[in-house]
Amino acid sequence: MTQPKTDDRLIVALDVPDAHSGLGLAARIGDAAGFYKIGLGMLTGGGLALARELKDEHGKRIFLDLKLFDISATIEAAVRGLARFDIDFLTVHGDPHVVRAAKAGAGAAGPKILAVTILTSLDRADLDASLIRDGELADLVALRAARAFAAGADGVIASPQEAALIRALPEASGRLIVTPGVRPAGAAHGDQKRIATPARAIADGADHIVVGRPIWQAPDPRAAALAIQAEIAAIGG
Repeated sequence: MTQPKTDDRLIVALDVPDAHSGLGLAARIGDAAGFYKIGLGMLTGGGLALARELKDEHGKRIFLDLKLFDISATIEAAVRGLARFDIDFLTVHGDPHVVRAAKAGAGAAGPKILAVTILTSLDRADLDASLIRDGELADLVALRAARAFAAGADGVIASPQEAALIRALPEASGRLIVTPGVRPAGAAHGDQKRIATPARAIADGADHIVVGRPIWQAPDPRAAALAIQAEIAAIGG
């Protein structure tokens, strides 16, 4: 039987404790998703083994969300090692020295390097507590995005509320915008503070949306993923 074409604009976050749980969730979702995010929380629970199995045995694309930050030499070495797992996307913090080192480690055939601007769980009060410079949060996100692009980032991670602002940057031409903090209408916000619906995020310029809890906490994860796929499909692109 012909399988429906999976729209990889939806990335499902496998924010579950271990590789066994992640593989089970992916099996329940089946053909409703072809792109999965594996984060730092699963790294010690077999996350890299899961990435390899989903990629090699199930044909899935993999987004490794580690948000790396360190001195340049360490970043370059870490990314060079991770590139051996044939992942598609890898996150680092958006500081220019980190982005440049990650691109050097990835090489021409390595993963696309996505720079984190400001975490979607943060607001201006959180930035004040961390002694981050004054200014509107959206403006700071756009500035960090522009500097990350200038340093060679293949794309950025930003909330859907800043997607349109980043997409309008001259530096954003041909670059990716990936948005976590996406919640279907009526879904709980959880710890996300800067959110939008899937359709709104895509319409505002996001290339990919990342959705976790509204899918994996649903009674039927496959149905939840299909509903989001339908919402994305309805706006075309």
